[in-house]
Amino acid sequence: MKNTVRVGLIGSQFISSIHAESLRRCPRAELIAVASPTRDHAQSFARKHGIPHHFQDSRKMLELDELDLVIIGAPNDVHAALTIDAAAAGKHVVCEKPLCLNLTEADRMIEACRRAGVKLMYAEELCFAPKYVRLKQLLDSGALGDPVLLKQSEKHDGPHAAHFWDVERAGGGVAMDMGCHAIEFFRWMLGRPRVASVYAQMGTYVHRDRTDGEDNAILILEFESGVLALAEESWTKLGGMDDRAEIHGSKGVAYADLLHGNAIETYSAVGYDYAVEKAGSTVGWSFTIYEEAWNYGFPQEMQHFVDCVLYDTRPSVTGEDGRAVLEVLFAAYASAGSGCKVALPFETGAAKPFDLWKGKAYAKARA
Repeated sequence: MKNTVRVGLIGSQFISSIHAESLRRCPRAELIAVASPTRDHAQSFARKHGIPHHFQDSRKMLELDELDLVIIGAPNDVHAALTIDAAAAGKHVVCEKPLCLNLTEADRMIEACRRAGVKLMYAEELCFAPKYVRLKQLLDSGALGDPVLLKQSEKHDGPHAAHFWDVERAGGGVAMDMGCHAIEFFRWMLGRPRVASVYAQMGTYVHRDRTDGEDNAILILEFESGVLALAEESWTKLGGMDDRAEIHGSKGVAYADLLHGNAIETYSAVGYDYAVEKAGSTVGWSFTIYEEAWNYGFPQEMQHFVDCVLYDTRPSVTGEDGRAVLEVLFAAYASAGSGCKVALPFETGAAKPFDLWKGKAYAKARA
């Protein structure tokens, strides 16, 4: 058994900073390399975090014999290629959400890792957030009875990086960016049953000058058990991040607010940066959360993935889970485009979810 898991990051921007800080809390993880196509970024990131190796080409990083695990914190449109490269090099992979742009890419990623005998782990931190872990314990214990309705919402005033706004790179708008959290949250909370159908409404209300993607979305999932789940996602909510969940059962109800119960009520005339999401204006009144990364579950998530490599155990959130989330997202965009409920399983050859919402008809109208 290995004594240490040696880790390389692909990406040197915001989410990779969270990964680096979280790995620092994992005693048996050693962060040895970072790769970014922008050379100065990789170099400055390595210097800041005390990382011995930095690369402009991630394939050069993959040539390091001592490297065990790669964590992908790059834009959505390169997730598949980076994962397949890492698998070919014999490295285990943690891939940030969403897994990739489409189901064909997802299948290629899963198959590449299976064939190479490496783990493909899906980075959904809500499955590790302490409040939500306790929420699941309440449901699993029977304290709330049988689940009837689940809700999860995530809202702020828009993402921090340009690639999120570009539907060609991101695959969609707020549903792709944050709806993926809710879908896996629901699946995890219920023990990952099959989703039977999805109904969704999407629109671009505030940020038409920045994106063709939706800035607000509501998704209603029906599971094969009959349990309903409602996801509310927004890029138009002012005053900082809002992340909360509800579990309604036959014998009880539980509410979890991920941020406000751990926050310092703050007024600032100039604003400040969020350490985790780095989203939303903090000018005026907002809620300043302490121990942000821990409350979101990032260190716990990284420790779990490191342990999976260390002890050769199955991750609790896998590439297959990432694919299942992506399938629901495609069905949701198809529902928003058609105005109808969409049944699952849902197979499509679409290149990205956005195409099923506005697609060719939208492109023709704009021409």
